[in-house]
Amino acid sequence: MNASYPNQKFDQYAAATGVPVLVQVPQGSQQQPRVGAWSSGLCECFSDCPSCCLTFWCPCIAFGRIAEIADQGYTSCCTAGTLCTLLGCLTGLTFCYTCFYRTKIRQQFLLEESPCCDCLVHCCCQSCALCQEYRELQSRGFDLSIGWHGNVERRNRGVAMGATAPMVENGMRR
Repeated sequence: MNASYPNQKFDQYAAATGVPVLVQVPQGSQQQPRVGAWSSGLCECFSDCPSCCLTFWCPCIAFGRIAEIADQGYTSCCTAGTLCTLLGCLTGLTFCYTCFYRTKIRQQFLLEESPCCDCLVHCCCQSCALCQEYRELQSRGFDLSIGWHGNVERRNRGVAMGATAPMVENGMRR
């Protein structure tokens, strides 16, 4: 607990951007924050046609982008996408790999495990699951096309630009 924020807690899992996210916690409670809902449903693929097309036609690229953000840049998009492709070509069991990243995203953002367990969602509806994960990361402010490092750089520029007031030479004039 922070002394200046007695009813708030900094959540280490939701800090995918490297900046702690402040979460309200009931006073006197030692419990973790309540699990939240996804920003969109599993079958709402057509609400975002570009990500729907990407996950349907190029699922390994979509998965690579998701994995890079979920791993906070530790795994590159190319590496994750290539592993997904090889696993699919050799065994056809890509869901065994991709479901772990759904679990990782759920843990980072405190999302509920719905409509069923992550492995079963990816086994039965992998395209829909990837599309939902892609939309979730987008709704949280990530641009998946620029990767983890691009998102960190973009956010750091935004913080640096907003941190100082602009210089005004010779005072203000009308």
